[in-house]
Amino acid sequence: MSAQDVEIEVIGSLSQIEAADWDACACPETATGGAPFDPFSTYRFLSALEQSGSVGTGTGWQPQYLLARSNGELIGVAPMYVKSNSQGEYIFDHNWAHAYENAGGRYYPKLQVAIPFTPATGRRLLVKADVKETAQSALIQGMVQLAANNELSSLHITFCTEEEKEAGAQMGLLSRTSQQFHWVNDEYGSFDAFLASMSSRKRKNIRKEREQANAFGGEVRVLTGAQIEPEHWDAFWQFYQDTGARKWGTPYLTRAFFDIVHETMRDDMYLILAERDGVPVAGALNFVGRETLYGRYWGCIENHPCLHFELCYYRAIDIAIERGLKRVEAGAQGEHKLARGYLPVTTHSLHWVGDKGFSEAIEQYLKAERSAIEQDIEVLTDYGPFKKANVQEHE
Repeated sequence: MSAQDVEIEVIGSLSQIEAADWDACACPETATGGAPFDPFSTYRFLSALEQSGSVGTGTGWQPQYLLARSNGELIGVAPMYVKSNSQGEYIFDHNWAHAYENAGGRYYPKLQVAIPFTPATGRRLLVKADVKETAQSALIQGMVQLAANNELSSLHITFCTEEEKEAGAQMGLLSRTSQQFHWVNDEYGSFDAFLASMSSRKRKNIRKEREQANAFGGEVRVLTGAQIEPEHWDAFWQFYQDTGARKWGTPYLTRAFFDIVHETMRDDMYLILAERDGVPVAGALNFVGRETLYGRYWGCIENHPCLHFELCYYRAIDIAIERGLKRVEAGAQGEHKLARGYLPVTTHSLHWVGDKGFSEAIEQYLKAERSAIEQDIEVLTDYGPFKKANVQEHE
């Protein structure tokens, strides 16, 4: 079988496909039990975005899910959207858009293969393992052809795996390197064991921050599964709105999203709440995969010293150590994470631009950007909080 033997189909809603069929491509590892590697590419997460109105008409994210079939069998899918802006992507191309439109072109709409509002690395070409190369090639060819046929400026596959980046680059797509800060579990038996790997000054700073945070006048509760009650989302919605208003002007997710994931994904979540006199005053929401804890949303209605660090970073490390998870991904940006044990790592994306001249200009830009990021990661890692021997072990 070759990519030419694969039929490509586009659907505008996940209601047009069975959950089991999508997940057979998105998370086949769950067939034998356990959590998916990536909770965000699952049917239930993407469906929650769609059902809640967080994506769709008026959001800038119009679903156009891509399906690949061979002899009637579904062998690959991709979460694809028509984008009318660059909001909620976290791989920034605003400068590309401005340059394209200043030159007389129309940058939007564009095609985006991504998990909306989710800067977490995972597979974007969701294919069955026994036909991986063929299905990946067919999906990429289908995406590019759809963009070209509809005279769209570009295609972007963001926060893909390194393996997908290599496959896409071999097919002529432009590859881009970005940077995040992740915590890596070096088989720590406890938080104190993690601290022991750090320099004395950084170790003392973290202990001081945790003491300050936990002196806010209340208690911190870590909830998962059935421990999460529907009313907890009322409090968390206030936190999320506050953060969304400050960062984006309007929160990306709707209130209904949290009600839906409460029903379908609460076993895949950790909700960390700081309560004072029984009233939640701050919270952080994490999703959990088979090997990784993903810090996603934070907010508060009261400001307390270091409480953000405690709920978002240190409690996440506690959970990862307790569950034996390999890493914590705490979201986009944030060099302040470095002092708290989160080291810089590369993330990857793929891009296709229809205009040849503009594509060549972007390719040159990406080469320079890639070199700068590699140097930045090297410098930041050297300035990391770990003892030198441990820095070398993490690299």
